[in-house]
Amino acid sequence: MLRRGSQALRRFSTGRVYFKNKLKLALIGQSLFGQEVYNHLCKEGHRVVGVFTVPDKDGKADPLALAAEKDGTPVFKFPRWRVKGKTIKEVAEAYRSVGAELNVLPFCTQFIPMDVIDSPKHGSIIYHPSILPRHRGASAINWTLIMGDKKAGFSVFWADDGLDTGPILLQRSCDIKPNDTVDALYNRFLFPEGIKAMVEAVQLIADGKAPRIPQPEEGATYEAIQRKENAEISWDQSAEVLHNWIRGHDKVPGAWTEINGQIVTFYGSSLLNSSVPPGEPLEIKGAKKPGLVTKNGLVLFGNDGKALMVRNLQFEDGKMIPASQYFSAGETSAVELTAEEVKVAETIKVIWAGILSNVPVIEDSTDFFKSGASSMDVVRLVEEIRQKCGGLQLQNEDVYMATKFEDFIQKVVRKLRGEDQEAELEVDYVSKEVNEMTVKMPYQCFINGQFTDADDGKTYDTINPTDGSTICKVSYASLVDVDKAVAAAKDAFENGEWGRMNARERGRLMYKLADLLEANQEELATIEALDSGAVYTLALKTHIGMSVQTFRYFAGWCDKIQGSTIPINQARPNRNLTFTKKEPLGVCAIIIPWNYPLMMLAWKSAACLAAGNTLVLKPAQVTPLTALKFAELSVKAGFPKGVINIIPGSGGVAGQHLSEHPHIRKLGFTGSTPIGKQIMKSCAVSNLKKVSLELGGKSPLIIFNDCELDKAVRMGMGAVFFNKGENCIAAGRLFVEESIHDEFVTRVVEEIKKMKIGDPLDRSTDHGPQNHKAHLEKLLQYCEAGVKEGATLVYGGRQVPRPGFFMEPTVFTDVEDHMYLAKEESFGPIMIISKFQNGDIDGVLRRANNTEYGLASGVFTRDINKALYVSEKLEAGTVFVNTYNKTDVAAPFGGVKQSGFGKDLGEEALNEYLKTKTVTLEY
Repeated sequence: MLRRGSQALRRFSTGRVYFKNKLKLALIGQSLFGQEVYNHLCKEGHRVVGVFTVPDKDGKADPLALAAEKDGTPVFKFPRWRVKGKTIKEVAEAYRSVGAELNVLPFCTQFIPMDVIDSPKHGSIIYHPSILPRHRGASAINWTLIMGDKKAGFSVFWADDGLDTGPILLQRSCDIKPNDTVDALYNRFLFPEGIKAMVEAVQLIADGKAPRIPQPEEGATYEAIQRKENAEISWDQSAEVLHNWIRGHDKVPGAWTEINGQIVTFYGSSLLNSSVPPGEPLEIKGAKKPGLVTKNGLVLFGNDGKALMVRNLQFEDGKMIPASQYFSAGETSAVELTAEEVKVAETIKVIWAGILSNVPVIEDSTDFFKSGASSMDVVRLVEEIRQKCGGLQLQNEDVYMATKFEDFIQKVVRKLRGEDQEAELEVDYVSKEVNEMTVKMPYQCFINGQFTDADDGKTYDTINPTDGSTICKVSYASLVDVDKAVAAAKDAFENGEWGRMNARERGRLMYKLADLLEANQEELATIEALDSGAVYTLALKTHIGMSVQTFRYFAGWCDKIQGSTIPINQARPNRNLTFTKKEPLGVCAIIIPWNYPLMMLAWKSAACLAAGNTLVLKPAQVTPLTALKFAELSVKAGFPKGVINIIPGSGGVAGQHLSEHPHIRKLGFTGSTPIGKQIMKSCAVSNLKKVSLELGGKSPLIIFNDCELDKAVRMGMGAVFFNKGENCIAAGRLFVEESIHDEFVTRVVEEIKKMKIGDPLDRSTDHGPQNHKAHLEKLLQYCEAGVKEGATLVYGGRQVPRPGFFMEPTVFTDVEDHMYLAKEESFGPIMIISKFQNGDIDGVLRRANNTEYGLASGVFTRDINKALYVSEKLEAGTVFVNTYNKTDVAAPFGGVKQSGFGKDLGEEALNEYLKTKTVTLEY
């Protein structure tokens, strides 16, 4: 239970917060943690009357001492408190002179005598980084991980004469993530939450509400301090136990083993959940099976046949390298610096000198850590370099891997030159000289940041609908490939950089990806024209243009996803705070159609990524190429491995496996209603994964006689023939008021005759080929059915006599409500026209709504009252009034009835990829 003193008085401002109940405190300890506890206690209005800390080391004062001295707080730096078991008199007198009412020990490595512990009115409280009574002792965090605990935490307890055995004041806990290290656990939870808890504990004491809960002996453990000499790895254990041992010693003291007669320390361990990658064997003393040096790290094997991977290795001389470079570690030679690089090196030397103030001169051989630097100095070094060296972005790991000044400068120079980056993405393109450019198209599966052949090597042909020729062979993803992609996405979400990334940085990557899509829009539009038959000018404006807009729109949402606070009934005398958090779902699957290959990808994946999820996307089998090009651009944008995975292949194999996969938490699908139903069933039976479906439509467009007829003809044609009729929201049936029916039909046919049918790459083309041969054949059968039922074929209905899959724009009239054409979607360039009696508004509404679909609809009229009445009565997710096809990235899009549920675009789309967590606390 979280509690606050009821007598607390707060002044709401950015300054200090004062309480009626304040204490005079002595802070005994050291480190940045001690400094932060000191700062927060002062801010809360308590008075720190003395700070007792360790002496300066190598001329550098402890952070706690620095903060106190800056405030003018008395600081005492005693090397020890007692000699031969007795308290040193001068030390005791100095301590008593400050008149503390409570001793606060946030982190203390010295032994404090019991007469000092018991001296203040309220005694002493200590912070301990474990859930006592488990893991008593100085290496508590290490043992929490070594023992494979599922929960970590800390205790604030009342000091006694035992070893971490005093009564508990308060405790906090958190879940341990599979690949947490000591540093990760400390930085994520133990440090920030520990500071808050120490401040809260002091206030509870001040208010007279601090409990003293005796520690149970059941479950109590005490473990010795972990030192380098007892951190050697014992290899005859499971992969999980080995992983826990390595991460429990990361970074101090470091788990080690012997390789080729040399002590090598392992850092950055993670369990390997995917298949073992190829690599070069490495014999390890004591290990029954050699390790494998792979491009991602060193793979190690447990006695259970499972594997783990370590990222970094450190040798006896202190040099640290990526494990993937073990066999090439000695091949890197010094690089000669340019004049500009010399200036950077000089700036960095000044930064080193400022941090290592105890070192008279920074020389090439100066070692950062052996000169007294700490982990906080690493953060300072990285940030100062970023600030003073033109935004140069280093990682903390770079400092640990090059601790000597000379090596560090070499690493910085290689970073500046781009030589220290991960191996460049290898793409085996299919290239074509077309549309006055060289188009380079990836054709393999994209899994975990790499293009790779399907596991079984299978491929299929993707066809150019303009002439029926094969563009290239594309990898045909197998069930194994789907599993690999899901495992990569799961690892990226749970353990990777993406899961730790702040929302604003996520948005920055999405903005960069949008910029890359825009910079490559001509190539992408050309690929879209080749692979889907989209008219190039339309592809440039809509297929690609709206994709760019979509990513920019959702990039802006990344740091604006918020929960809310909720007033609830209070259970007196306690008070409650209830709030909600919006959290990502995890691994999401996205299955997209073939009519707008890149745009449909953008509509779903942008919202998915903005929410913080990872994804596995299956493009339509007949149009995979822009999705694979998108994958390439995502790497250039800087998306971490595993966040985006693209698996081309069939819906029956890859798509079905995605809908059944137990590790996928959400599936977004756009396609036909029958397939949508099957997907929904599979998602329910497998693991009740969340689903959003955008399915078939038979969108009605009602044209009243008081409309602006020229506009209605122009937009009515667009409503049907836009993108060759391969449009989710295409007007599947036009209802034209009787008095203007014949004129409307005449004008439509006149305009159709002006349309140019031909090569989609020709800038003057209005109408390109249908997407694929099977679809063209289905459209021709659709027209035959209409003629047989008695509908009047006014124009078209035939295949254009030329190579490729071209169909004439088609118009049917006299379509009655019972006919096949009136009920079923064509998804092609076929206008279905029915007339309705003059003035029969309710009658035409009944006919328009007499369908199981409800994706979109439209109305043309000059009468605003009629327009609003009709828009209210139409059963559809979208209603267009005196316009059509007017979608925007900020406006939610989705259907009702058997057109599906869930929304793409707009703020509502984010909710499809988020879950809401409610948190209620009592204070």
